Amino acid sequence: MSKKGRVLVAMSGGIDSTVTAMMLHEEGYEVIGITMKTWDYASSGSSKKETGCCSLDSINDARQVAVEMGFHHFIIDIREDFGDYVIDNFVDEYMAGRTPNPCILCNTHIKWNSLLKRADAMDCEYIATGHYGIINESGGRKYVSKAVDAKKDQSYVLWGLSQECLDRSRFPLGPYTKTEVRQMAKDFGYLDLSKKGESYEICFVPDNDYRGFLKRRVDGLEEKVAGGNFIDKTGAIIGTHDGYPFYTIGQRKLGKGFGKPMYVTEIIAESNTVVLGEVAELMRNGLEVYKVNSMKYDQIPESELVTQIRYNSQGSLSTLKRKDENIQVEFLSNVRGIAPGQSAVFYEGDDVVGGGIIYKSL
Repeated sequence: MSKKGRVLVAMSGGIDSTVTAMMLHEEGYEVIGITMKTWDYASSGSSKKETGCCSLDSINDARQVAVEMGFHHFIIDIREDFGDYVIDNFVDEYMAGRTPNPCILCNTHIKWNSLLKRADAMDCEYIATGHYGIINESGGRKYVSKAVDAKKDQSYVLWGLSQECLDRSRFPLGPYTKTEVRQMAKDFGYLDLSKKGESYEICFVPDNDYRGFLKRRVDGLEEKVAGGNFIDKTGAIIGTHDGYPFYTIGQRKLGKGFGKPMYVTEIIAESNTVVLGEVAELMRNGLEVYKVNSMKYDQIPESELVTQIRYNSQGSLSTLKRKDENIQVEFLSNVRGIAPGQSAVFYEGDDVVGGGIIYKSL
């Protein structure tokens, strides 16, 4: 074993995880690459060509790099765990009228657990991924801070990591920009890799048609939810829709005209009702968060922090108060389009204090 230790690197075949493995290998770590098969594209019912982190091409790309760099590489099948937890949650959340973020759930509850389990089996002290974030420590606690590259920063999606995960994790790309990472790929001799595009779609919905996925996944869904009503804020019926699971908060494309721009402002699953309103009606002054994870401190402080409610947004100044195990957030200025099921992440400067799942807007 090397003096720096043995590290298990999650390799998707993309540029970020590949450069991560290369960097750690060059720094003197004993690298073991691992690629996780989370989803079988043939099961999705999509006609789109297999792409992204679970595709055969990506798995082969990861293995080729490992062979050329001279370190071991393994493929593990976690489709059963992934399907039971991530996909079931995805379907359940939409059926409850919420908008889930399966990638956050997968990262923090499936992939990290799988990595730690395999790391222990392979006597690896550390695990590493290609995420853009920086791990810091204060008061005996580890926490994630924003990456140097603001456009690529992924601290928002890492709010759910436990102290055990953070203690053993390494994010080598955090101090670098994407441009610098592409240059590293070139310097390592992987010109084609440096030109490789990004993958943003949900792996089990490769055509980005989540409505089609729900229809294929839930037997008789279209018949069960057909004929629901659009209503306005007064409760007046202003139209009919195809079913509440096919709408999300803030959605404007509704399949019909109302004479003025209208947006989804609320989804009431119990009555198969979708509330519409003008853009001003999307504004809210607070929210409640559950399934909270405190990262920087032992518990989320009741203080003034920046709350970010979607990836790549600026966040808004807010006051936090604890409500039993939940957190209530009051914004100093109203924010637009709070979607239950999405994540709310609390920042102190560049540091992630913690986060949770949005339960409801206030």
